[in-house]
Amino acid sequence: MKRIFLLVLIVVVFASCKDEQDPFEWNKDRVGMLTKDTQVYQLDSLYANDSIVKASNDAEFTSGQNAIEIFEKGGKHLLTLTPYKKDSTSTIENVRVRDERFTTAKGVNINSDFKTINEAYKIGSIDNMINSAVVWVNEENFYFTIKNDVLPSEVKFDIAAPIDKTMIPDTAKPEFVFISW
Repeated sequence: MKRIFLLVLIVVVFASCKDEQDPFEWNKDRVGMLTKDTQVYQLDSLYANDSIVKASNDAEFTSGQNAIEIFEKGGKHLLTLTPYKKDSTSTIENVRVRDERFTTAKGVNINSDFKTINEAYKIGSIDNMINSAVVWVNEENFYFTIKNDVLPSEVKFDIAAPIDKTMIPDTAKPEFVFISW
């Protein structure tokens, strides 16, 4: 009888142990509580303790037609989400990370400098845009922008010029960080 009781007790203890999701974990398939399969209608339950602001129809030229902003209670801006479609069953296409607490397993967050990101991840490619360089980390589905005012003049003023990662200063910080599913 004691063995059965002990066995039942062990099963109950292990069954009650539940891995809790880190609300600030960031990887290629997840950003906090959000996964690449999360649908818009699920946001209310995922962020029940936070504030969700959906763009109105006239916000098309400011924050994006479908932008959904997630704010922590108290006003801290956590994420900006862009769904594929303006539909409650749509999944999320892009996530803009706004809070430095979101961190990858390799310690990268929105305040990491280029050297830290480059050492942690393989840079896939760099696109030269009008005001910034878009740096793609393909293996992790994220990309970030670096303002072009820190780039050498030969690429700063010529968007057709290719940018090599050696042209980006180690101390350059991302202006924006996005996860793209």
